[in-house]
Amino acid sequence: MSIDYRIDRARRCVLSTGSGELSYKDGLGHMDRLSADPDFDPTFSQLIDFAGFTKVTLSHDEIYDLASRHVFAPDARRAFVTTTMEQFGLARMFQSYRSVKGETGIRVFMSMEEAIAWLGLNEDGPPGATPEG
Repeated sequence: MSIDYRIDRARRCVLSTGSGELSYKDGLGHMDRLSADPDFDPTFSQLIDFAGFTKVTLSHDEIYDLASRHVFAPDARRAFVTTTMEQFGLARMFQSYRSVKGETGIRVFMSMEEAIAWLGLNEDGPPGATPEG
């Protein structure tokens, strides 16, 4: 399964989601597509929602390799929202590897509300949401 994303230029944020199995190939493809997107800016924040993933098949070496790639700016805020302890642990591993490379803006959450608040998006809902009215 691939990872989808929406770029909300007005709110300077990327919302990444997916479903089914999350593999190394999916992670690489997502990074490549995002980097090549003309609407993408590496200083944007990112909200990654793992809720749709039923299985993660990333090895330690694959997580290290993905974390070695530079897509976002070192100070960009990135919130990973996980739903299982396995996802949480793997996301923390990615966070640790990026931290060693000077990227300190990644946080891992198990609550969407906390992630949205940390990103400063709580007034308008998740990126890409349409205001009701």
